[in-house]
Amino acid sequence: MTCPKCGSPNVTTQIVTDMKLKDKHHGILWWLFVGWWWLLFKWLFLTIPALIVKIFGHKKQKLVTKQRTMCVCQDCGYTWEI
Repeated sequence: MTCPKCGSPNVTTQIVTDMKLKDKHHGILWWLFVGWWWLLFKWLFLTIPALIVKIFGHKKQKLVTKQRTMCVCQDCGYTWEI
């Protein structure tokens, strides 16, 4: 493998892992068929329990992990993704 910038064959390759927290959301079908009446019912009849769950409940997030391969030229320092 050679560097596209300087043409040097002195290149190292490594796998980089990116991790991000992604919020979980309901889809459009849930909002059309369930969500609109559920929120109305919840806030009209279950206000205090809903507030307690909102404050102390778990967060709706999941961890998304992506791996990508990065190359680094040891001569010029140029980095690129395969």
